[in-house]
Amino acid sequence: MLDKRARLLLKTLVERYIEEGQPVGSRTLSRHSGLDLSPATIRNVMADLEELGFIASPHTSAGRVPTPQGYRLFVDTLLVVKTLGTDAIHELEGQLHPDNPQRMIQAASQLLSQLTQFAGVVMTPRRRPTTLRQIEFLRLSEKRVLLIVITTEGDVQNRILHTDRDYTPSELVAAANFLNQHYNGQNFEDIRKRLREELHELRQDMLKLMTEAVDASSQAAAEGTEPLVITGEKNLLAVSDLSQDMGRLRQLFELFERKTSLLRILDLSLRGQGVQIFIGGESGVSTPDEVSLVTAPYRVNGEVVGTLGVIGPTRMAYDRVVPLVDVTAKLLSTALSQH
Repeated sequence: MLDKRARLLLKTLVERYIEEGQPVGSRTLSRHSGLDLSPATIRNVMADLEELGFIASPHTSAGRVPTPQGYRLFVDTLLVVKTLGTDAIHELEGQLHPDNPQRMIQAASQLLSQLTQFAGVVMTPRRRPTTLRQIEFLRLSEKRVLLIVITTEGDVQNRILHTDRDYTPSELVAAANFLNQHYNGQNFEDIRKRLREELHELRQDMLKLMTEAVDASSQAAAEGTEPLVITGEKNLLAVSDLSQDMGRLRQLFELFERKTSLLRILDLSLRGQGVQIFIGGESGVSTPDEVSLVTAPYRVNGEVVGTLGVIGPTRMAYDRVVPLVDVTAKLLSTALSQH
């Protein structure tokens, strides 16, 4: 749609606006584009770009600024991404020790926030239904039973059950043996259904104990699985493009608060390959036009399990943010796969 000259002028305009934050005039474009064009010719090209919707003219200046459509063309076809050096990659790698998965996810979010001075976000791995490996009951005192649950993933959880009556040690062993023999390797939701549907022959008080144990096990397995980790939201208060409009800021922080809309955007990038850039409201989710998300999926043993990224102003240094997001996603994939 655009000839080479118009594309180069648009590229130069976006780069200068990102760098300086001021509307870009024809003199600036003449100085930085490397094209030997008269100011009149540049103004004509800018008028064409404005008519096509790629740039706009603020009322207070003769210069032009990119529109969301202009940014989209820039990041899709004109962006030249900087490569991260080996030292920078090793430094990032050192921040993501393959010890605890939740700590690694938190570290990745903090790392993206620190390096960009925007907000870092990580959608935590989609958890498969937790399955039972072993259950044990231990009588603590009258009407108090310690529940010990071991999942096939290797997690061990303890919960105290307050029971309606006092169970003898032999009854507790019998209940544990029954659950372990009949439901080993099944997820807790399926166990709960089968207990209710199939076990009419069990005494009701024993059935109640088992049901309470399965409910407690399911809740324990689900704890600590926040779907999103967001770090550095306050950094956006220092971004002039956002902080000058309270309505815009309110809309952005509502996005953080609700999380469901943000999850839908990150969910979109699960299906894509590599880094994706969402500008303004083009994701179909209500976000300010002045906000962009740069995202990339991460994997465990080759399988895509989540997304991470950076939330910041549309006027961000994409050439720097894109490789940071890309490399962090790859390093997190490696670290989680080693765990």
